[in-house]
Amino acid sequence: VGEQLSEREAGKTKDVIYEQLEAVAKQVKDWNNIVIAYEPVWAIGTGKVATPQQAQDAHADIRHWLASSSRGNATAESVRIIYGGSVKADNSDELARQEDIDGFLVGGASLISAGFVAIVNSANQKKK
Repeated sequence: VGEQLSEREAGKTKDVIYEQLEAVAKQVKDWNNIVIAYEPVWAIGTGKVATPQQAQDAHADIRHWLASSSRGNATAESVRIIYGGSVKADNSDELARQEDIDGFLVGGASLISAGFVAIVNSANQKKK
């Protein structure tokens, strides 16, 4: 899920994400096998990245949607929510420290082996 830059600038990120989640939720019978990826559309392939706080806020909104819908707190806590907006070695540590970011969806940075190892290590630190 994710928003266009104009939607973020208009303060509609949460509304857009909730609408996208609602559209998919009707098709999901078992949330135990679901991973939700938040990727702001404006960050795809642009090298732009949401600030760690912006990413955390969007992830918290997704978790809140899961908890407040009929899915409940247990589902909200167990569903993995990953971030995929220009994750790189130099921003992965700070992103990984955010409470509601459970991992990463890595694109082009996965082609740089040393950087990808750093990203993996950042994600693994979260588990400790």
